Amino acid sequence: MTTNTIVTSDDILLKLCHSVAHVLSSTSASHVSHAGMVQSITRTRLKPDLGCFSIFDGGFSGLVVINFSASAAIEIYRRYMLNMGMPESELAFSHTSDEVGNVMGELMNQILGDFINKISKELQTSISQSQPKMLTINKELTISIDANLDDAVARRVSFKTENNHIFYLEFAMDKTEFIKLDEFEYDEEFDPDSLLEQHGNIGASNDSNVSPWSKMKDKPAIVSLTTDANADDLLDQLGL
Repeated sequence: MTTNTIVTSDDILLKLCHSVAHVLSSTSASHVSHAGMVQSITRTRLKPDLGCFSIFDGGFSGLVVINFSASAAIEIYRRYMLNMGMPESELAFSHTSDEVGNVMGELMNQILGDFINKISKELQTSISQSQPKMLTINKELTISIDANLDDAVARRVSFKTENNHIFYLEFAMDKTEFIKLDEFEYDEEFDPDSLLEQHGNIGASNDSNVSPWSKMKDKPAIVSLTTDANADDLLDQLGL
């Protein structure tokens, strides 16, 4: 008899922390990390300077809050926009700018999308999220959010940007456990762009000594895969 694997609320929180660090690091082309310690709290709050929250429901219910300091929000926003190819002269300088709030809300949406995708595959359950809301908060204002959770578990985790600016993730969810009863497989994640690049570069190493102009001679304007087998293989890996 095998021992059943049990996934707790804190395991789910760790997956969320991984999604936050992964999405913010990849979109801003910088290093964002989370602390190895988690703090138990009594309730979640929106705090200065820039607070964002979203409620999710389905297999389990919960609330995600991210409280950015002004310096952390501006650093992530500016790195994200520069990574997208925007000129620095056109970027906002204040965390109170609507553009900063919109960008941070979009990043929150990407974080939750990554988190929900992982949860759906690994825990075989389905959850949905509300549209993230972003608020610029005054120093004297703290907002508590009641998500009507049963036997709620609340946690706070600190994050650090590449320039050592701190922001906080606050997380509350129903106290629950997922117990693995049987072995199952879930689809592995893949990057479609990397897959296309891999197939597009077939045979490129054999032409390394050929002039670029010679390579383009007699080629059609639209480049196709070299063989039908390669095309079928690519479509199979894309799931088409």
